[in-house]
Parts: sequence; structure tokens; C-alpha cells
Amino acid sequence: MFATSADQYGGRHVRAALAAYLAHEVAPLLHRPAHTRVHHGLLAATARLALLLGSICADSGHHSLAQHYHQIAARLAADADDHATLAIALRTMATHAHDLGQHTPAVLNLAERADQYARHAPPAVRAYTHVHLAVLNAHHDRHAAVTALLRAERLHLEADDEPGPFSSYPAGALHYQRAQTLATLKDRTGALAALTTSLRLRTPTERLPSALTRARLAETHLRLGHLEPALTHWQALLDAYPTLRSVRADQRLTAAVQHLRPYQRRADVADLLDRITERTSPPW
Repeated sequence: MFATSADQYGGRHVRAALAAYLAHEVAPLLHRPAHTRVHHGLLAATARLALLLGSICADSGHHSLAQHYHQIAARLAADADDHATLAIALRTMATHAHDLGQHTPAVLNLAERADQYARHAPPAVRAYTHVHLAVLNAHHDRHAAVTALLRAERLHLEADDEPGPFSSYPAGALHYQRAQTLATLKDRTGALAALTTSLRLRTPTERLPSALTRARLAETHLRLGHLEPALTHWQALLDAYPTLRSVRADQRLTAAVQHLRPYQRRADVADLLDRITERTSPPW
């Protein structure tokens, strides 16, 4: 429920509710006497909730708090001896660092550790960890990035369609990561194709990921000199924006304004800029 709501409306919609649920309902369970197997199951479930809360905090712009919850999730998963959840936690930490502009060997090492812990996990988890190796390797080693990307795509084809935020990996997300890899490798045409596929595969519940994908599509189209389709995707982002409470969506609209300013003498661009200002200005 929390994961679906965050995907639909952004992290700020559910952050306080999930934090309260963890503090008042989940944490007390960890201190109750239980069989080892049951206790490990509680630790693993709590790790997943903490990991989700960390990602929601990141989407809300609380990056230090996000790192705090991600680290808690990793420790809980390790205590539960749940290597799959630990792999997801480490991969999420590496993704968060990458999104903040950190592409260092240390972050790559974190992603490699995630992939090592995932080696016996189901294919969906292995695809999830392996594709981020492609994203990070693209900053260091082109061959390694392409090899990791192909491997992740093969793993994704092997994955069962088991529903759940920790047991499945959406195809739209995989192609988004493919686009990130190709964009870093300066293959903008390939990145555009991957983003187009990503948007097509997004489900109705992935409203925030769809909006963010449209933002990247607009930026990529503009870099390729395609102003009209860029405007179409930015307009779609703006249409979805009133229902989203996400710092990432805020940032993408701010970036849209910066990208469009050189073209503001065009009537259609000026109109879109005015609507962005109207939607994003405080109501006072």
C-alpha cells in the first residue's frame, strides 16, 4: 500500500504515515519473544519498510534521513540473514548516491557488493542490482557497462511476474536505467528509444515514474533538437504535477524552465512557461 501510494502520488503523501507505522506498530514487535525463524521474518519485513521509508524520504528531499533509514534497513536485513533484501538495500543506497551526483569508485563498489549479495536471489532482484552496475560503470568503463546492461536484460527475461515492490522489477524501470546508461555513454538516440519504451511500459499505478520519464524524454528530445515533442512531454508532466508531492517532480519542472528559456520568444514556449509558473507559485 505504501509503495503503491508513493508511486502514484510521490513520497510526501505517505512519509509521515509510514514513519508512524514503523515507530508505533512495527518496532514493538521486534522486542517480543519469538522463535528465531519468526524473529528473522520480522527483521526482514521491517528492513523492507525502512528501506521504503528511506526512498520516500529521498523523494521528499530529506537526503540525510534517507541515508539513515537505508543504513537501518541494511543492518536489519543482515541481522535477518536475508541476502536478497540486503542486496536491494545496498543497491538503493548506491542509486541514491548516484542521483545526488556521486559516481565515484566507492559508489560503484557499493553496487558491486549489492550484486554479490544478490547472486542467489530470484532473477528479478538480480536484474535490479545488475542493471545499476551498468549505470555506474558507464562513468568508468564502457565495455563493463554494456556487458552489465545485457546481463541485466537477460535476467529480467527470466524473472517471474510475482507482484510486490521487493519481488518484482517493472520493465519500465529497467528501460529507464538502460536510458541512463546510454545517455552517460553519449548515445542520445539510444537513450531516447529506451525512454520511449520505458514510458510505454509504465503501468497506471506508476504515475510518478511516468511523469519523471516524460521529463527525461523532454530533455533528451530537446538535446536532439526536437522542440515540439519536448513541449508535449513537459506539458504532460505539468498536467500530472498537481497530484504529485515529490521533490523530484519539482526539480524536473525547475529544470524545464531552465531548458526552455532560450526559446521563450516562441508563443508555445512562452505559454508553457507561464503555466509552469502558475502551477508552481505559492498561493499567496
